[in-house]
Amino acid sequence: MTPVANILFASSILALRLSSLRAVASSPPRSFSSSRPSPEPLQRSSRFAGKTFIVTGGTSGVGENIALQLAAEGAGGVSVVGRNSTRGAGVVAKLEGLGCPGLFIKASMDDVAQVSDVVPKHEARFGVAHGLVNSAGDTSRGWLKDQSVESWDRLFAVNARAPFILTQAATNSMIEAGVRGAVVNIITITSHGGQPYLCGYAASKGALATFTKNAAHQLRRSRIRCNGINIGWTASAAEHRLQVEETGDEDWLEKAGEKVPFGRLVETGDISELACFLLSERSGVCTGSVIDFDQMVMGGYD
Repeated sequence: MTPVANILFASSILALRLSSLRAVASSPPRSFSSSRPSPEPLQRSSRFAGKTFIVTGGTSGVGENIALQLAAEGAGGVSVVGRNSTRGAGVVAKLEGLGCPGLFIKASMDDVAQVSDVVPKHEARFGVAHGLVNSAGDTSRGWLKDQSVESWDRLFAVNARAPFILTQAATNSMIEAGVRGAVVNIITITSHGGQPYLCGYAASKGALATFTKNAAHQLRRSRIRCNGINIGWTASAAEHRLQVEETGDEDWLEKAGEKVPFGRLVETGDISELACFLLSERSGVCTGSVIDFDQMVMGGYD
Protein backbone atom coordinates (compact mmCIF):
# COMPACT_ATOMS: atom_id res chain seq x y z
CA MET A 1 0.00 0.00 0.00
CA THR A 2 1.40 3.45 -0.93
CA PRO A 3 1.90 6.17 1.70
CA VAL A 4 -1.12 8.06 0.31
CA ALA A 5 -3.27 4.93 0.42
CA ASN A 6 -2.16 4.30 4.00
CA ILE A 7 -3.22 7.79 5.00
CA LEU A 8 -6.59 7.42 3.27
CA PHE A 9 -7.17 4.04 4.90
CA ALA A 10 -6.30 5.36 8.38
CA SER A 11 -8.58 8.36 7.82
CA SER A 12 -11.50 6.12 6.90
CA ILE A 13 -11.00 3.96 10.01
CA LEU A 14 -10.86 7.08 12.20
CA ALA A 15 -14.07 8.38 10.61
CA LEU A 16 -15.84 5.09 11.31
CA ARG A 17 -14.71 5.12 14.93
CA LEU A 18 -15.83 8.71 15.43
CA SER A 19 -19.19 7.88 13.87
CA SER A 20 -19.57 4.95 16.24
CA LEU A 21 -18.70 7.08 19.25
CA ARG A 22 -21.23 9.75 18.20
CA ALA A 23 -23.94 7.10 17.90
CA VAL A 24 -23.21 5.81 21.40
CA ALA A 25 -23.12 9.32 22.84
CA SER A 26 -26.47 10.22 21.25
CA SER A 27 -28.22 7.05 22.41
CA PRO A 28 -30.77 7.67 25.18
CA PRO A 29 -29.70 6.36 28.60
CA ARG A 30 -31.39 3.22 29.85
CA SER A 31 -34.25 4.13 32.09
CA PHE A 32 -33.80 3.74 35.81
CA SER A 33 -36.42 1.21 36.84
CA SER A 34 -38.94 1.45 39.64
CA SER A 35 -38.62 -0.16 43.05
CA ARG A 36 -39.99 -3.33 41.49
CA PRO A 37 -37.61 -3.68 38.55
CA SER A 38 -38.67 -5.47 35.39
CA PRO A 39 -36.27 -7.06 32.88
CA GLU A 40 -35.10 -5.19 29.82
CA PRO A 41 -36.83 -6.18 26.56
CA LEU A 42 -35.43 -9.50 25.36
CA GLN A 43 -33.03 -9.38 22.43
CA ARG A 44 -34.10 -11.76 19.65
CA SER A 45 -31.74 -13.88 17.58
CA SER A 46 -31.12 -17.50 16.57
CA ARG A 47 -27.57 -17.93 17.87
CA PHE A 48 -28.60 -20.73 20.26
CA ALA A 49 -30.71 -22.66 17.76
CA GLY A 50 -30.58 -26.40 18.44
CA LYS A 51 -28.76 -25.97 21.75
CA THR A 52 -30.03 -26.75 25.24
CA PHE A 53 -29.15 -25.27 28.60
CA ILE A 54 -29.47 -25.77 32.35
CA VAL A 55 -29.99 -22.71 34.55
CA THR A 56 -30.03 -23.05 38.32
CA GLY A 57 -31.82 -20.37 40.27
CA GLY A 58 -33.87 -20.12 37.10
CA THR A 59 -37.25 -19.44 38.68
CA SER A 60 -36.56 -15.79 39.55
CA GLY A 61 -34.20 -12.85 39.24
CA VAL A 62 -30.94 -13.20 37.33
CA GLY A 63 -31.42 -16.89 36.58
CA GLU A 64 -34.92 -16.42 35.18
CA ASN A 65 -33.77 -13.55 32.98
CA ILE A 66 -30.89 -15.61 31.60
CA ALA A 67 -33.25 -18.52 30.87
CA LEU A 68 -35.67 -16.25 29.02
CA GLN A 69 -32.87 -14.60 27.06
CA LEU A 70 -31.62 -18.02 25.95
CA ALA A 71 -35.16 -18.85 24.80
CA ALA A 72 -35.49 -15.55 22.95
CA GLU A 73 -32.25 -16.32 21.13
CA GLY A 74 -33.46 -19.63 19.79
CA ALA A 75 -32.48 -22.21 22.42
CA GLY A 76 -33.85 -25.67 21.67
CA GLY A 77 -34.62 -26.36 25.32
CA VAL A 78 -33.98 -24.85 28.74
CA SER A 79 -34.18 -26.57 32.12
CA VAL A 80 -34.76 -24.20 35.02
CA VAL A 81 -33.83 -25.44 38.46
CA GLY A 82 -35.35 -24.17 41.68
CA ARG A 83 -37.35 -24.99 44.80
CA ASN A 84 -40.69 -23.34 44.05
CA SER A 85 -42.87 -25.42 41.73
CA THR A 86 -45.36 -22.61 41.12
CA ARG A 87 -42.68 -20.17 40.02
CA GLY A 88 -41.02 -22.93 38.02
CA ALA A 89 -44.21 -23.64 36.11
CA GLY A 90 -44.58 -19.93 35.44
CA VAL A 91 -41.10 -19.65 33.94
CA VAL A 92 -41.66 -22.76 31.82
CA ALA A 93 -44.83 -21.14 30.46
CA LYS A 94 -42.83 -18.03 29.56
CA LEU A 95 -40.17 -20.13 27.85
CA GLU A 96 -42.77 -21.95 25.80
CA GLY A 97 -44.39 -18.63 24.96
CA LEU A 98 -41.07 -17.70 23.36
CA GLY A 99 -41.12 -20.92 21.35
CA CYS A 100 -38.62 -22.77 23.55
CA PRO A 101 -39.41 -26.10 25.24
CA GLY A 102 -38.93 -25.75 28.98
CA LEU A 103 -38.47 -28.11 31.91
CA PHE A 104 -38.70 -27.31 35.61
CA ILE A 105 -36.45 -29.42 37.82
CA LYS A 106 -37.21 -29.12 41.51
CA ALA A 107 -34.04 -29.24 43.58
CA SER A 108 -32.58 -27.66 46.68
CA MET A 109 -28.95 -26.76 46.13
CA ASP A 110 -27.93 -27.94 49.60
CA ASP A 111 -29.18 -31.47 48.92
CA VAL A 112 -26.51 -33.61 47.21
CA ALA A 113 -28.98 -36.21 45.91
CA GLN A 114 -31.31 -33.59 44.41
CA VAL A 115 -28.44 -31.66 42.81
CA SER A 116 -27.02 -34.90 41.40
CA ASP A 117 -30.34 -35.60 39.68
CA VAL A 118 -30.41 -32.31 37.75
CA VAL A 119 -28.15 -33.17 34.79
CA PRO A 120 -29.66 -36.66 34.24
CA LYS A 121 -33.19 -35.17 34.24
CA HIS A 122 -32.18 -32.57 31.68
CA GLU A 123 -30.52 -35.18 29.50
CA ALA A 124 -33.54 -37.46 29.67
CA ARG A 125 -35.63 -34.68 28.11
CA PHE A 126 -33.18 -32.75 25.91
CA GLY A 127 -29.97 -34.76 25.60
CA VAL A 128 -26.53 -33.42 26.52
CA ALA A 129 -26.59 -29.77 27.57
CA HIS A 130 -24.56 -27.26 25.57
CA GLY A 131 -24.38 -24.84 28.46
CA LEU A 132 -24.73 -24.67 32.24
CA VAL A 133 -25.44 -21.53 34.26
CA ASN A 134 -24.87 -21.80 38.01
CA SER A 135 -26.99 -18.89 39.15
CA ALA A 136 -28.56 -20.24 42.35
CA GLY A 137 -27.06 -18.79 45.51
CA ASP A 138 -27.50 -18.29 49.23
CA THR A 139 -26.81 -14.73 50.40
CA SER A 140 -27.33 -15.29 54.13
CA ARG A 141 -25.73 -12.75 56.44
CA GLY A 142 -23.18 -13.68 59.08
CA TRP A 143 -20.33 -12.04 61.00
CA LEU A 144 -17.08 -13.76 62.00
CA LYS A 145 -17.96 -13.31 65.66
CA ASP A 146 -21.24 -15.22 65.54
CA GLN A 147 -21.81 -17.06 62.24
CA SER A 148 -22.83 -20.62 63.02
CA VAL A 149 -21.08 -23.64 61.58
CA GLU A 150 -24.44 -24.77 60.19
CA SER A 151 -24.88 -21.48 58.32
CA TRP A 152 -21.29 -21.63 57.04
CA ASP A 153 -21.75 -25.19 55.80
CA ARG A 154 -25.01 -24.37 54.01
CA LEU A 155 -23.45 -21.39 52.25
CA PHE A 156 -20.62 -23.56 50.96
CA ALA A 157 -23.06 -26.32 50.01
CA VAL A 158 -25.20 -23.99 47.90
CA ASN A 159 -22.58 -21.57 46.57
CA ALA A 160 -19.63 -23.89 45.97
CA ARG A 161 -20.50 -27.58 46.27
CA ALA A 162 -23.61 -27.51 44.06
CA PRO A 163 -21.82 -25.74 41.16
CA PHE A 164 -19.01 -28.32 41.47
CA ILE A 165 -21.43 -31.28 41.28
CA LEU A 166 -23.32 -29.78 38.33
CA THR A 167 -20.22 -28.70 36.43
CA GLN A 168 -18.64 -32.11 36.87
CA ALA A 169 -21.74 -33.95 35.60
CA ALA A 170 -22.52 -31.56 32.74
CA THR A 171 -18.97 -31.31 31.40
CA ASN A 172 -18.33 -35.07 31.69
CA SER A 173 -21.33 -35.55 29.40
CA MET A 174 -20.10 -32.82 27.05
CA ILE A 175 -16.68 -34.46 26.78
CA GLU A 176 -18.17 -37.88 26.13
CA ALA A 177 -20.49 -36.50 23.43
CA GLY A 178 -17.87 -34.21 21.88
CA VAL A 179 -19.90 -31.09 22.71
CA ARG A 180 -17.90 -27.86 22.86
CA GLY A 181 -19.99 -26.32 25.57
CA ALA A 182 -19.73 -23.56 28.15
CA VAL A 183 -20.25 -22.98 31.85
CA VAL A 184 -21.07 -19.61 33.38
CA ASN A 185 -20.94 -19.13 37.13
CA ILE A 186 -22.80 -16.20 38.65
CA ILE A 187 -20.51 -15.12 41.46
CA THR A 188 -20.35 -11.72 43.22
CA ILE A 189 -18.07 -8.75 43.65
CA THR A 190 -18.10 -9.78 47.33
CA SER A 191 -15.81 -12.69 46.40
CA HIS A 192 -12.93 -10.18 46.62
CA GLY A 193 -13.47 -9.89 50.38
CA GLY A 194 -16.84 -8.32 51.01
CA GLN A 195 -18.58 -6.60 53.87
CA PRO A 196 -18.04 -7.80 57.45
CA TYR A 197 -21.62 -9.08 57.73
CA LEU A 198 -21.13 -11.36 54.69
CA CYS A 199 -18.32 -13.51 56.09
CA GLY A 200 -19.51 -16.96 54.98
CA TYR A 201 -21.08 -15.68 51.78
CA ALA A 202 -17.86 -13.95 50.68
CA ALA A 203 -15.77 -17.02 51.49
CA SER A 204 -18.08 -19.41 49.63
CA LYS A 205 -18.25 -17.21 46.54
CA GLY A 206 -14.48 -16.75 46.66
CA ALA A 207 -14.25 -20.53 46.50
CA LEU A 208 -16.52 -20.52 43.43
CA ALA A 209 -14.31 -17.92 41.73
CA THR A 210 -11.24 -20.09 42.25
CA PHE A 211 -13.12 -23.20 41.12
CA THR A 212 -14.14 -21.36 37.93
CA LYS A 213 -10.51 -20.80 36.99
CA ASN A 214 -9.40 -24.30 37.94
CA ALA A 215 -12.22 -25.91 35.97
CA ALA A 216 -11.49 -23.69 32.96
CA HIS A 217 -7.86 -24.76 33.00
CA GLN A 218 -8.84 -28.44 33.10
CA LEU A 219 -11.56 -28.20 30.44
CA ARG A 220 -9.81 -26.07 27.82
CA ARG A 221 -8.26 -29.05 26.00
CA SER A 222 -11.80 -30.36 25.51
CA ARG A 223 -12.72 -26.93 24.13
CA ILE A 224 -15.21 -26.34 26.91
CA ARG A 225 -15.14 -22.82 28.31
CA CYS A 226 -15.81 -21.84 31.92
CA ASN A 227 -16.19 -18.22 33.02
CA GLY A 228 -17.66 -16.31 35.93
CA ILE A 229 -19.37 -12.98 36.52
CA ASN A 230 -18.73 -11.08 39.75
CA ILE A 231 -22.00 -9.19 39.86
CA GLY A 232 -22.34 -6.04 41.92
CA TRP A 233 -25.37 -4.59 43.67
CA THR A 234 -28.27 -5.72 41.49
CA ALA A 235 -31.85 -4.52 41.24
CA SER A 236 -33.87 -7.72 41.49
CA ALA A 237 -37.09 -8.87 43.10
CA ALA A 238 -35.09 -10.73 45.78
CA GLU A 239 -33.04 -7.61 46.56
CA HIS A 240 -36.23 -5.56 46.73
CA ARG A 241 -37.71 -7.95 49.30
CA LEU A 242 -34.51 -7.91 51.34
CA GLN A 243 -34.21 -4.11 51.32
CA VAL A 244 -37.84 -3.59 52.28
CA GLU A 245 -37.51 -6.17 55.04
CA GLU A 246 -34.36 -4.53 56.43
CA THR A 247 -35.23 -0.84 55.93
CA GLY A 248 -38.99 -0.68 55.46
CA ASP A 249 -38.37 1.68 52.53
CA GLU A 250 -40.32 0.83 49.35
CA ASP A 251 -38.39 3.55 47.47
CA TRP A 252 -34.90 2.28 48.31
CA LEU A 253 -33.99 1.67 44.67
CA GLU A 254 -34.36 5.28 43.55
CA LYS A 255 -32.32 6.41 46.56
CA ALA A 256 -29.65 3.79 45.86
CA GLY A 257 -29.41 5.02 42.28
CA GLU A 258 -28.60 8.51 43.48
CA LYS A 259 -25.54 7.20 45.32
CA VAL A 260 -23.82 5.28 42.52
CA PRO A 261 -21.83 6.69 39.56
CA PHE A 262 -24.11 5.52 36.74
CA GLY A 263 -27.34 6.55 38.42
CA ARG A 264 -28.76 3.03 38.66
CA LEU A 265 -27.88 -0.39 40.00
CA VAL A 266 -26.89 -3.35 37.87
CA GLU A 267 -30.03 -4.86 36.31
CA THR A 268 -30.86 -8.48 35.57
CA GLY A 269 -30.94 -7.67 31.86
CA ASP A 270 -27.34 -6.44 32.01
CA ILE A 271 -26.21 -9.73 33.50
CA SER A 272 -28.22 -11.94 31.13
CA GLU A 273 -26.67 -10.22 28.09
CA LEU A 274 -23.14 -10.90 29.35
CA ALA A 275 -23.98 -14.45 30.44
CA CYS A 276 -25.44 -15.26 27.02
CA PHE A 277 -22.39 -13.77 25.33
CA LEU A 278 -20.14 -16.03 27.41
CA LEU A 279 -22.32 -19.03 26.57
CA SER A 280 -22.16 -18.27 22.87
CA GLU A 281 -19.47 -18.88 20.29
CA ARG A 282 -19.11 -15.10 19.99
CA SER A 283 -16.97 -15.15 23.12
CA GLY A 284 -14.37 -17.07 21.14
CA VAL A 285 -11.64 -18.63 23.27
CA CYS A 286 -12.45 -16.65 26.41
CA THR A 287 -12.16 -19.02 29.37
CA GLY A 288 -11.07 -18.79 32.99
CA SER A 289 -12.22 -15.17 33.20
CA VAL A 290 -14.00 -13.86 36.28
CA ILE A 291 -15.43 -10.53 35.18
CA ASP A 292 -16.15 -7.78 37.71
CA PHE A 293 -19.56 -6.42 36.68
CA ASP A 294 -19.99 -3.46 38.99
CA GLN A 295 -19.52 0.30 39.32
CA MET A 296 -16.87 -0.15 42.01
CA VAL A 297 -13.40 -0.57 40.53
CA MET A 298 -11.32 -2.98 42.59
CA GLY A 299 -8.01 -1.37 43.55
CA GLY A 300 -9.25 2.16 42.90
CA TYR A 301 -9.88 4.67 45.66
CA ASP A 302 -10.82 8.35 46.09
